Amino acid sequence: MKNIIFDFGNVLVQWHPELIYTEHFGDEAKAWWFLRHVADNEWRGRIDAGESSDACIRELKARYPEYAEAVELYRSRWKEMLTGEVPGMRELLTDVLKKYEVFGLTNWSMETFPEARERFGILQMINRYVVSGEEHLIKPDPRLFQVLLDRYQLKAADCIFVDDNPDNVAAACRMGMHGIHFIGADDLRQQLAL
Repeated sequence: MKNIIFDFGNVLVQWHPELIYTEHFGDEAKAWWFLRHVADNEWRGRIDAGESSDACIRELKARYPEYAEAVELYRSRWKEMLTGEVPGMRELLTDVLKKYEVFGLTNWSMETFPEARERFGILQMINRYVVSGEEHLIKPDPRLFQVLLDRYQLKAADCIFVDDNPDNVAAACRMGMHGIHFIGADDLRQQLAL
């Protein structure tokens, strides 16, 4: 294996929308309910796949007027949902860059990704990457993985893919990559024998 492909959210940079919503609702269970049933994975995925966040927010507020204020927070407080670098990953990435070719493959809105990349130096350490919002595809769609492979002329069998989402890891494995489910820097360091 000579290439490592990193997911960004909750692998390099911590993303915790539940913190904002726990504060808003005053209750963690209500925050998780909102993120599972109102601003759910499917809705967030549309934004990550390049749809206008303004349009998606307008639509969701119309569907759930009782949650209009909470829906608006997804846009107005998105920066606070990014709570810092994942502990230990800057050091690990520094070591990985000495041994491997490194790439990124992230589900992220193109409306917010450039600002997040500017804000977090760890994201600037990877210069070859594919962002879902630019391609209008999201993981685990195999077509997004193929965009990365084609753009950088990579062979799947030569790649290790690291993601915190098991569905995305499974999709990478179906493409012929070696997948690692990310649970933390120490575990990843052991798996990569760094």
